[in-house]
Amino acid sequence: MLNHIKNLFENPSVQLLETDIHSHLIPGVDDGVETLEEAVEVILALQKLGYKKLITTPHIMSHRFPNTKEGLLAGLKKLKVALHSREIVIEIEVASEYYVDEHFLSLLEKGEILTFGKNYLLFELSYAAPLVALEEVVFKIKSAGYTPVLAHPERYTYWHNQFEQYVVLKELGVLFQVNAGSLEGFYTSAIAKVAQKLSREGMVDFLGSDTHRMNYVKAVERLQHNRLYRDLFKYNTILNHTL
Repeated sequence: MLNHIKNLFENPSVQLLETDIHSHLIPGVDDGVETLEEAVEVILALQKLGYKKLITTPHIMSHRFPNTKEGLLAGLKKLKVALHSREIVIEIEVASEYYVDEHFLSLLEKGEILTFGKNYLLFELSYAAPLVALEEVVFKIKSAGYTPVLAHPERYTYWHNQFEQYVVLKELGVLFQVNAGSLEGFYTSAIAKVAQKLSREGMVDFLGSDTHRMNYVKAVERLQHNRLYRDLFKYNTILNHTL
């Protein structure tokens, strides 16, 4: 593992990502890790892959995971205590992955939003059907002073045969966060194909692990060994290092 990280550093065309912007590491609040012990195990594994900073992003999804800003901040505090007690030194922050619904729009109006970096707001959409009012939602996010970052655009299969929808979103000022696992085939071959096309077209702004459990970390490690990882930096300006 250490030799692998060393080789990445020595390759001038490859930037070792030291910051992850998408994960589910607050125990018991969503479909991510369930216990503090599991969270610590996963964080140690991410650290071994070269990560020095983790911006974890639990779901806020009113119909499944009705988390609150205050609750997630409290969860982060407990996680930090657990890491400190084990003498694990890694920077960790909390933002959220917001599911776009009426509850999200209400939070947006009240300014009760957990962001990361330069007021970046990570949001996700339904996997079942496209959001008719998506352009309006993007406008509201930007008008509220946030920069919209769409989580894993490659996973919305209803756009797979309408690639122009991705182009429209980029023109509206939406940044794209692609999952590491998507590029290397962790989900489906169709998702991998779209993720790779987004990369080749220079449309990827952030790479996220979307870690829920240890198997997601393994997917990140596989990608680091893959030419697709080098291609990501060849064709795109990846912003993780600016956080």
